[in-house]
Amino acid sequence: MTRTVETDDISFAYRGGELSALESFSLAVEPGEQVALLGPSGAGKTTFLTLLDGRLRGWTGRAAVLGKALDPARPPPRTARPDVGFIFQEFALVERSTVLRNVLNGRLGRMTSVAAILGRHAPRDLAIARQAMADCGIAELADRRVDTLSGGQRQRVAIARCLAQEPRLILADEPVSNLDPARASDVLNVITAAAARRGATTIFTSHQPDLAVRFASRMVGMSEGRIAFDQPVENALGDDIAALYHADAPHLRVVQ
Repeated sequence: MTRTVETDDISFAYRGGELSALESFSLAVEPGEQVALLGPSGAGKTTFLTLLDGRLRGWTGRAAVLGKALDPARPPPRTARPDVGFIFQEFALVERSTVLRNVLNGRLGRMTSVAAILGRHAPRDLAIARQAMADCGIAELADRRVDTLSGGQRQRVAIARCLAQEPRLILADEPVSNLDPARASDVLNVITAAAARRGATTIFTSHQPDLAVRFASRMVGMSEGRIAFDQPVENALGDDIAALYHADAPHLRVVQ
C-alpha cells in the first residue's frame, strides 16, 4: 500500500534565518493514521505542513504525498491539489460571505475551470457541502454570514470547507489554539472523527499534549527542525514530551 506521506532527509532554512526550520527530517505516515506534531514555536511543525501542502519552495531532500513526488521548485499540478486539505489556524474564510458559500469554496478544485470561475455548483457539490456542514454541527448556520459567528463556529466552517474538498490527507495547523479547552476538544473530535469516517489521514500540530493523546494515534515530537521522538500515543513518555518545551533538558532524545 502506498504511504500517504514519505519524506527523506528534508532540509530547509528561511532566508536570513540563523537556524534551519527543517534539518535532515525524515518521516513516513501510513494511510488512515492520525498524527500529532508536538513542539514549541520554531520547532518546524508549520514548515513541515506547508511543505506537504505544496507551498514551500527551496527545500532539499525527497518528499512524496499520496504516492506523488513533490517538486521544491513548483507547486503540485492542479489535479492533485484537492487531495490535500489544509485547516488554517486563522480560519482564512470570506468574512462577508455565508457559511454555505465558504464551504462550497472547498469544491472549487473538484470543478472544471469554467464552472469554478462562474461559481456554478452541481447538485452533487451542494450535497457534499451540506453533508460536511452537518458533520461539523453547523447545518443550521448555512445562510449566516461568517462575520456574525463565534470563533468556534468559524473554525467549524473552515473544517467543513476542508471536508467538502474530499481530501485524502488533512493537514491542520494549530486548529484549536484560539479556542478554550472545551471547544478545543470538540473541534479536534470533529476533525479526527470526520476524517476517520472518510478514510482520510490526518496530521495536526499542537501545543497541547493532553489533547494529542486523546485524538491522535501517533505523536511526533519536534525540536529545532528535527524529530525528538516518534511513538504511538500509548508509548509516548511524559519526560520526552516535557523535554520538548525545555530544550536544555538532558534527557531529550533526537532520533534522526
